[in-house]
Amino acid sequence: MGETVRVLLADDHPVYRDGLAALLGSLDGVEVVGTAADGVEAVDRARELQPDVVVMDVQMPRLDGIEATRAITADSPHIGVVVLTMAEEDQTLFAAMRAGARGYLLKGANQGEIVRAITAVAQGEAIFGPAIARRVADFFTAGPAATPDSPFPQLTTREQEILALVAAGRSNAQIAAELYLSPKTVRNNVSNIFAKLHVADRAEAIIRARDAGLGH
Repeated sequence: MGETVRVLLADDHPVYRDGLAALLGSLDGVEVVGTAADGVEAVDRARELQPDVVVMDVQMPRLDGIEATRAITADSPHIGVVVLTMAEEDQTLFAAMRAGARGYLLKGANQGEIVRAITAVAQGEAIFGPAIARRVADFFTAGPAATPDSPFPQLTTREQEILALVAAGRSNAQIAAELYLSPKTVRNNVSNIFAKLHVADRAEAIIRARDAGLGH
């Protein structure tokens, strides 16, 4: 099967972590070289062990999986990170991608999907579960960028700017950081956008925006 893939597992749930370690360790061509219980430990152990692949949970204490991924890929670009998480939100997916993850699987993934992801990422490929891949494709084919003639003339320039970022899957905190605004200002603008577009929530606003070509 070729060279053995050396894997580091990072997950703060011992039962899940140990179960996955036992599963992967029983497979030909995969060696679990270490485990980590939080993001800080994951970064330290990745630096120490230099695995081929890190299987990374997102929700972890001390340092979350997104920040740990960013630190690992900056420190050791050759290490492939597969994010394995319960989180299905677009903003978590795209944050993981921006941080340098080359794979993204939901924790409901079966053994075959997990093994395929690990071996593909070890070979330098990027891999996403089928549901995730569809969402990525939908995101990048959401339509052309908005023209100067705004599809939402009732919105101020600032509100249009914020709506485009909402449509791109950014959280209020991310929008605040990107536009150098206070979180309260972003919240107020988002409320104004919902009122002016007559939508009930963020999901409905994203649908309206993407239908109009925003979201890139």
